[in-house]
Amino acid sequence: MTLKEAADLYFQYLRVEKGVSNETIRNYDYDLKIFFETLNKKTTNDLKSGDIQEFIRIQTQNMLSIPTILRRISSTKNFYLFLEKERIITFQIDSLEKPKGAKKLPVCISFEEVEALLEQPDLNKPEGQRDRAMLEVMYSSGLRISELLNLRMNQINFERGMVKIIGKGNKERIVPVGDYALEYLDKYINDGRRKNHKRNSDFLFLNRYGEPVSRVYFFLQVKKYAEQAGIQVEISPHTLRHCFATHMLENGAELRAVQEMLGHTNIATTQIYTNISSKRILSAYDLYSKRK
Repeated sequence: MTLKEAADLYFQYLRVEKGVSNETIRNYDYDLKIFFETLNKKTTNDLKSGDIQEFIRIQTQNMLSIPTILRRISSTKNFYLFLEKERIITFQIDSLEKPKGAKKLPVCISFEEVEALLEQPDLNKPEGQRDRAMLEVMYSSGLRISELLNLRMNQINFERGMVKIIGKGNKERIVPVGDYALEYLDKYINDGRRKNHKRNSDFLFLNRYGEPVSRVYFFLQVKKYAEQAGIQVEISPHTLRHCFATHMLENGAELRAVQEMLGHTNIATTQIYTNISSKRILSAYDLYSKRK
């Protein structure tokens, strides 16, 4: 049987029994034609168990994008499974080693956008003083959201400008806190927080009921402030941690130092921020070049 005849049977099966749309079938048809041409296959007798893995190797060498390769793997694999089910072929395909997609880079906004975000809380209100202090500390020290929300009063050292963090795996680290963060922390502690009926709580950041601020609440506050600041991309509290690392590296900080401040066990986790920095620098260069 020719591969065209086999493909036609497959597409008929997809339409009638699976209810697959014509557009999807056109995509399958295109992928299969690429597959047949790449491996020089003409009939079902030409097909072998290792064909798809060989196709993956060639597509990867040709520098095709990971999503494209994965889609073509899916198209050809399902075609082979149909042929096996119909007993048109008598073998099973080899186990497939699929290409791994590159890790998606974390969202990082510009320094100017961070400044605009930080300026949104209303400092005339206790919750505004608290939110400003939380945003400043997170950006200044690169804390995880859980580390920020679980801060106790005794973890802040104003004299040394440091905060003691109990991170993942109960590992302790000492992280510097910037002057601006200390300033807004001091304002919150000595003003807004004093008005809370549970001001004697060990937790640093309290909601109106005197309980620690929740993750969901702070996430919604950051989203609100981002909208007010006119920030176009979707951000979360964790974005400030990404921005801390990226902006530190862009301004000459050593990778190892940033790793220690972030509390990363493996430096490879920190290295992703060098990719963000490079991308941002290249983007600025491209913009400059277009303006010349």
